[in-house]
Amino acid sequence: MQNPNEELDQEQEEMTVTLTLDDGSELECVVLTIFEAGERDYIALLPLEGAEAEEGEVYLYRYCEDEEGNPSLDNIEDDDEYEVVADAFDQLLDDQEFDELVGEEDLD
Repeated sequence: MQNPNEELDQEQEEMTVTLTLDDGSELECVVLTIFEAGERDYIALLPLEGAEAEEGEVYLYRYCEDEEGNPSLDNIEDDDEYEVVADAFDQLLDDQEFDELVGEEDLD
């Protein structure tokens, strides 16, 4: 008999992307979420290893897909835009924590 948790784990396998940094090095990141802020889509990435991973540093990029569904990430160059995106991501985290707390209480 198959362990039901094993099947669930396979369904929730994390999606990763490899970033090529300015210095030419590569950094593998897990996709935390894709979310909307200011009528654009953005992606939040968490590095899997290195100092950034240990510190829990999250990278935010503009996210879009071409007509064929191929994703592309763009740097957020504008400080004001970055503030809007960072605030939206923080709010998303707050909402998720609240949902998890409410969900846990409902299970009791």
